[in-house]
Amino acid sequence: QVRLIESGGGLVQAGDSLTLSCVASGDEFSRNALAWFRQAPGKGREFLAATTYYGAQTYASDTIKGRFTISRENAKKTQYLHMNRVTAEDTAVYYCAAREQLGNARTASEYPYWGQGTQVTVSS
Repeated sequence: QVRLIESGGGLVQAGDSLTLSCVASGDEFSRNALAWFRQAPGKGREFLAATTYYGAQTYASDTIKGRFTISRENAKKTQYLHMNRVTAEDTAVYYCAAREQLGNARTASEYPYWGQGTQVTVSS
């Protein structure tokens, strides 16, 4: 069983940078691939990035990769999403997700464990 708690969301200005954190608990962390998704109002859950325990990263697109960076500190059981040059289109609830496999995945259905989400609101 894995439990995830996100933090770091809030109200920011367009152009700002923001870092989200996700702390994981559970004995199986060593096998977990971790990911970030987001869900804007009226839209489905969107994959952003994922990282394996050994640091292999997968991004949804080059556009996302150009502004967002995923990282993790295994000793702290924590993953991060560093967001740069945010825009109003980045306004969403951001979710941390985990799966008990080594490899990354891009679809929400492949992640059985989810945090409660943290709201990011970007004002323009």
